[in-house]
Amino acid sequence: MATKKELLSTPIQHIDIKQLDVVPLVDAMQHMAYSSRDLARAAAIYERMLRDGECGVILCLAGSLISAGLKQIFIDLLRNNMVDAVVSTGANIVDQDFFEALGFRHWIAGDLYRQGTEDATLRELMIDRIYDTLIDEEELRICDEATHAIADALPPRPHSSREFIREMGAYLQREGKTPEKGGEDSIVLAAYQKDVPIFVPAFSDCSAGFGLVAHQHARRDKPKVSLDSAKDFYELTQLKIANPTTGLLMIGGGTPKNFAQDIVVAAEVLGVEAPMHKYAVQVTVADVRDGALSSSTLKEASSWGKVDTTFEQMVYSEATLALPLIAGYAYGKRAYAGRKERRWARLLEPVTA
Repeated sequence: MATKKELLSTPIQHIDIKQLDVVPLVDAMQHMAYSSRDLARAAAIYERMLRDGECGVILCLAGSLISAGLKQIFIDLLRNNMVDAVVSTGANIVDQDFFEALGFRHWIAGDLYRQGTEDATLRELMIDRIYDTLIDEEELRICDEATHAIADALPPRPHSSREFIREMGAYLQREGKTPEKGGEDSIVLAAYQKDVPIFVPAFSDCSAGFGLVAHQHARRDKPKVSLDSAKDFYELTQLKIANPTTGLLMIGGGTPKNFAQDIVVAAEVLGVEAPMHKYAVQVTVADVRDGALSSSTLKEASSWGKVDTTFEQMVYSEATLALPLIAGYAYGKRAYAGRKERRWARLLEPVTA
């Protein structure tokens, strides 16, 4: 039987769009058909929303994306002012990005795994599997302990997930988990340094949930930290009201997709006439025939008053194939050049003297 060290020997390498020139390829794809042409149009829409000086860009993340090697793309989007807010599942932000920021890695399930290592054996070795990627559960427990410590240090009251994740970024900065100190760059750190808010509406549905459960269990009947998803919704709606022209870049579907789309309707509920999202791109492999949210088309969202249909594009492709091309195209075209950073998180923080 393979040992744990043998199984966790080949790390995932995050693709770097700064080292690639995908512009000629994507330009050629616009003259093709099927998913190639859809992808080329999506890339052009993302470029357009970045060049629109009025547009605020909201990035939505669902699925296991960081473990798959896409982390550096999201970091580059943040550091080059190509994203103004992030809505994500908890796994991407905590179990995967924050986990790697602490110094841990995801590993390729290589030949030793394919030669017959069963999941029951992985369980004995405390190795967790994400499709063809492996992660050390003992290290994941350390990540849980870090979120527990962050919760213990916060004022014992309800917080939005944005507030909690901001403290995660502050923790990384304080602990020297930065590239300047020899550490790994991360989405959480880049967002903290760039004042880009990250929202995780289902925050407890990830490794951070274990840390919060431990925090609340230790506090018992004493005041404790909790996460307020309604506050998340209200804060993101405030950003829509402050910046009416918006675009969505959605990788996957699920809660992040619906959460970001719904802020148009939420603004109307608050008495503000907010325009639909002007731009929208979604990369998904979900099948529309099952009626699920993840697969619902952007045209369907228009019937709810959420997304305009002039600049919208569904791309039916797996994210690790489509995203490097879409993001790499916008980066290669220098669509970010001259784009002002919005630092939206500052709009949501209390004014201090």
